[in-house]
Amino acid sequence: MRTIPKAALGLFTAAVLCLAPQATAQPAEAGRPLAVPRSDAAGPRADADPAKASAAADAATVSAAADPAYEVLVFSRTAGFRHSSIDDGIAALRALGAANSFTVDATEDAQAFTPGNLGRYKAVVFLSTTGDVLNAAQQTAFEQYIQGGGGYVGIHAAADTEYDWPFYEGLAGALFRSHPAVQSATVEVEDRAHDATAHLGSTWQRTDEWYDYRSNPRTTARVLASLDESSYSGGSMSGDHPIAWCKDYRGGRAFYTGGGHTDESYSETAFRRHLLGGIRWAAGMTDADCRPETGYTPLFDGSSTAGWSQAGPGGFTLADGTLTSTGGMGLYWYAAEEFSGDHSLKLDWRTAGDDNSGVFLGFPASGDPWTAVDNGYEIQIDATDAADRTTGAVYGFRSADIAARDAALNPPGEWNTYELRVTGERLEIFLNGRKINDFTNTDPARSLRQGHIGIQNHGEGDEVSFRNIRVKRGGGGQEPGPRSGEVKGVNGMCLDVDGGQSADGTKVQIWTCNGTAAQRWTLPGDGTVRALGKCLDVSGAGSADGTRIQLWTCNGTGAQVWSGQSDGTVRNPASGKCLDASGGTWNDGTAVHLWTCHANSNQRWTLP
Repeated sequence: MRTIPKAALGLFTAAVLCLAPQATAQPAEAGRPLAVPRSDAAGPRADADPAKASAAADAATVSAAADPAYEVLVFSRTAGFRHSSIDDGIAALRALGAANSFTVDATEDAQAFTPGNLGRYKAVVFLSTTGDVLNAAQQTAFEQYIQGGGGYVGIHAAADTEYDWPFYEGLAGALFRSHPAVQSATVEVEDRAHDATAHLGSTWQRTDEWYDYRSNPRTTARVLASLDESSYSGGSMSGDHPIAWCKDYRGGRAFYTGGGHTDESYSETAFRRHLLGGIRWAAGMTDADCRPETGYTPLFDGSSTAGWSQAGPGGFTLADGTLTSTGGMGLYWYAAEEFSGDHSLKLDWRTAGDDNSGVFLGFPASGDPWTAVDNGYEIQIDATDAADRTTGAVYGFRSADIAARDAALNPPGEWNTYELRVTGERLEIFLNGRKINDFTNTDPARSLRQGHIGIQNHGEGDEVSFRNIRVKRGGGGQEPGPRSGEVKGVNGMCLDVDGGQSADGTKVQIWTCNGTAAQRWTLPGDGTVRALGKCLDVSGAGSADGTRIQLWTCNGTGAQVWSGQSDGTVRNPASGKCLDASGGTWNDGTAVHLWTCHANSNQRWTLP
């Protein structure tokens, strides 16, 4: 189907992550955040500079895509050090919202953290919060908000917050430890596909205060940018120093940037665009692969095309670390290595409009692009062709899961990320971290076990760009991110929320598949199965045969954890029993319940 673009990304050149000065290097006390009394520590500044606020508003014409209208809560309560930049930050976020379809509600009142109120917002921004800012009930409400699919954005001292709340530490990704004196440093942009960093160059120089963190988030989050510790003094993270990252977390989305300490940060175009991208992603307006990534080596790093060769007419231009197709039909292939055995290929790509290209795997060396067509497999890039020839398809062989593909696909003008994971003759295709296709080769004339890789320049008028082509040998890839789609059971019927209602206790049943939200389930990777912002739940955490299965507010208990088994059953480990369509005949409205596992047809389910 044709994808309507949200809008073209703006062009930005100078790019700066913003952090900021707090005098000399001072480690925080053990177990406590760094707290430095200041005259404005009690609340918002009464003397905010109107000129600065005006400058921030004037400059905040930074825009991205024509998103549907949504609301964002900005929370800036401080119980420790208070940053003078908070007021400028709020003004800049309001201006960004006015230009980009979202409304900002700013507060320092923790009473805003109730289930009913939080449910209004697509994302909650912690703007340089410090210390303990929420009580136990408010923490629970926020946890439920995230578990229900909400978004979190942490700015600068959001890492200097809630040290004794494990959920928050996991959400933020890492907590503040110390910082050296203000100085110039080089920031390395590791991911130029995420909307928060796609506008940046591969590196940029900035003078600021650089936080050290108590742990390294790289193992649990996708690092978007990091500091080159050799470019400044006082960094203490052993040469691996993330400074901005994103992650899927317990059903929600979390983005953090160490920037935003200084007042001036919020009048800088590149930094505001960085914040805008983080907010858009956290709010679900754009997608990205935010799974942790380790073990990949570059085939194209943005600078050198060593090892690559053009087959056929046309080619690719190289500018700003990006290969862009021109003319054709040809193939730019990696001649330096023929891949054998299991491997994972990742690359970032972007179409300018309704354009055509593809990524080829498993073909022999040749100067003729048709060799790849006739002997390999093409993973298509073209959102408007037939199902088995559209984005995410194994061209001519297997369509992507179109619903899952459409849910993960960014429109023309925005970057997408493919992971193509080869295990023997099996090819799994991930788009922005979501699995959208699973294909096994059975053609003896072709093989995924050995061959080259290449990217296609399809023809005049087709403009497709590629960045950051990298491979992980030996397979493994990254664990899939959240998966969404239908849960199909007996007689091909779908798991369904009665009436599309979202009240706690709503019946879960089977129904003829109809593509509605009542049948769209998400598996975020934490064991839960979610629909309509709530979780599939065993009533009362029971274990008796026939216990009701219902929809309920996500609460992190064993009653809401499910595990797909190799025999097709879906088991609740807490009870040791299975999801079961009740009775011996199954019609629209048949309830599902808990039952002793037997793997008959009414207990076999196909998950997204």
